[in-house]
Amino acid sequence: MRALRRPAAPHPCRHNIWRPCSDDPVWLFDLDNTLHDSSRAIFKVIDQSMTAAVVASLQVDEDTANMLRTKYWKRYGATVIGLVKHHGIDAREFLHLSHSFDIPSLVHAEAALPYKLSRLQGRKILLTNAPLHYARTVLKTLGILQQFESLWAIDHMSLQGQMRPKPSLALMKQVLARVAAPASRTVLIEDTLKNLKSAKQLGMRTVYVYHPGTPFSNLRNGRDSYVDLRINSLGDLLTGRRLLLG
Repeated sequence: MRALRRPAAPHPCRHNIWRPCSDDPVWLFDLDNTLHDSSRAIFKVIDQSMTAAVVASLQVDEDTANMLRTKYWKRYGATVIGLVKHHGIDAREFLHLSHSFDIPSLVHAEAALPYKLSRLQGRKILLTNAPLHYARTVLKTLGILQQFESLWAIDHMSLQGQMRPKPSLALMKQVLARVAAPASRTVLIEDTLKNLKSAKQLGMRTVYVYHPGTPFSNLRNGRDSYVDLRINSLGDLLTGRRLLLG
């Protein structure tokens, strides 16, 4: 895998953006319900679009499509993996079909997000199970695309010919190898606890962005041992980063 684009502004390691940069932390950001509030509007549209894409791809009724979506998401972490594995569906075509809607009009985020992120010192990389074209559009709409060193989407999460999205430990190991930074200086910022658990197993620092719209988040009242910092907004990350990184 290679970095997908270079930042617009000079970067201290711009000749090889995967090379470690002294003590700069590496911030691995999730996208949905982390960098933007996807539960407010966009998740509903994605659900409808995903179901329609399964119906069109497999020529099944809507109830069957919803059953398969749920089954494959629970088993593999992404519906598209089950469709590829059991039905021979082309992953790229399905990801494009299932995310072909007006994205910018549905994006919502906390106030002053570009400014807050700009104050966060270190390298910023997107690590999302969403498709690349969707992720790029969301970041551009939020006005933060240029702040990211690279975008790592589900399109690129393949190991030995099989898709391995988060929370795959093999994926997390690959991420650590490619960022070429100590795990203790690599921070995963996520709304999904099972993804944070994998990162913590490899020694990464973890930040749990609590969002009530994330599946199973309402079952967690305390803080799990694999969560180093729990925040309610990315603004909280600015105040907690020193404690997080020691």
